[in-house]
Amino acid sequence: MNAPHRLSAMASPDRVAAPADARPAVEVRRASVVYAAADAPVHALADIDLTIGQGEFVSLIGPSGCGKTTLLRVIADLEPITAGQVLVNGMTPHEARLARAYGYVFQAPALFPWRTVLANVMLPLQIQGRAKAECEAVAREHLDRVGLTGFERKYPWQLSGGMQQRVSIARALGFEPKILMMDEPFGALDEITRDRLNEQLQQLWQRERRTVVFVTHSIAEAVYLSTRIVVMSPRPGRILEVIQSTLPDERHLGLRDSPEFMALAHRVREGLAIGHGSDD
Repeated sequence: MNAPHRLSAMASPDRVAAPADARPAVEVRRASVVYAAADAPVHALADIDLTIGQGEFVSLIGPSGCGKTTLLRVIADLEPITAGQVLVNGMTPHEARLARAYGYVFQAPALFPWRTVLANVMLPLQIQGRAKAECEAVAREHLDRVGLTGFERKYPWQLSGGMQQRVSIARALGFEPKILMMDEPFGALDEITRDRLNEQLQQLWQRERRTVVFVTHSIAEAVYLSTRIVVMSPRPGRILEVIQSTLPDERHLGLRDSPEFMALAHRVREGLAIGHGSDD
């Protein structure tokens, strides 16, 4: 399979500047999620308090089953909360979803195999009722942003896993969301491809400064990408620590060998270890 192309490094003339809006992109207040079960209720999240500012890149990290994805899905109106409050750009998650305030990238690309790359990216725009010519123009623009110009007529099964995930990112960006939510989008990829896509996603964030909420199991990925790292405990998921990145704003993969990167990774690892130690 072809090696992944780089996300487009071309600066767009309509580059999104760092938002001046003082209103938080996401506000979570004492949010809890409890699932009913035959034997005993399952407490997925407990008393979550989190504020994410406009233009931040925030990663959620924690052990399997800690509620990272549940929290992301709550913000995205894909899961209801049992208690508490969530606001997305000042709206309820449901209102934000109807207003198309965010794009969502799942763990698996979730592309339709019978539709071409271009048709997959066009689909949400077509559902919105936009004219075909407009849908195609927007889809081509965002495929170019993720470095997939020339692959428009390919089908998903003709692409590598990394390329399929970039189609998903292009599709999520197609309706210009202010917030991009990503649920372990690179978790199933090999390490080399994952590193390349981490670098390219960071470059894309640098250019456009959209708010990103990113779920990962990888300490290195969280440290490399994030402006802040949210460390979560085992179930019921609680926020143990929110770590502000000390890395330079613009990054490259070589930073991972720097003492500053390793110190930050060590701090995240310690936070995760403490969380495991406090598990009942």
